[in-house]
Amino acid sequence: MTDHLLSDRDLDLIFRSARTHNDWSDRAVSDVQLRAIYDLMRMGPTSANCEPARIVFAKSAEAREKLAACASGNNAPKIRQAPVTAIIGMDIKFYDELPKLFPHTDARSWFTGDDALIRETAFRNSSLQGAYFIIAARAIGLNCGPMSGFDKEKVDAAFFAGTDIETNFICSIGYGTEKNLFPRSPRLSFEEAASII
Repeated sequence: MTDHLLSDRDLDLIFRSARTHNDWSDRAVSDVQLRAIYDLMRMGPTSANCEPARIVFAKSAEAREKLAACASGNNAPKIRQAPVTAIIGMDIKFYDELPKLFPHTDARSWFTGDDALIRETAFRNSSLQGAYFIIAARAIGLNCGPMSGFDKEKVDAAFFAGTDIETNFICSIGYGTEKNLFPRSPRLSFEEAASII
């Protein structure tokens, strides 16, 4: 057995007992909590410290309704009910920030003009940051409901028009209820999914 720096309660909160929630209480999520999530998330590693994720927190009723109109029939009610749904976007021009974020070499030049590398890097690293986002939200006591059932072009047009940001996925956050909480699905064992060579 390995020693854990985090307690079993902490590990349960973040991983083992954490669930994807589909129903939300009316308890509010504060702007302070949203900033706390971001401040934890941004410390997670990305390649060349590129940090391509850009987040829009749809918190007002108007913003949630606009986002719900871009979602599938099953996801729209979740977005309307949740106190906040975050749009995890990816900045396709993330490399313009590299002189600040990775100042010890000319990392911007690695990407300039290489569209395939730009898109691959933006998607991979914003996905990593989205995972950090979920862990951070759980770590401060919130529940999460990540979703991919939405029209990406509609979300991009509604929230990122005129920018170089595109949507990766969306994630409702708040205080989940037990309603519509599905039994935990099976997970692959170490032997099924990993090897040591």
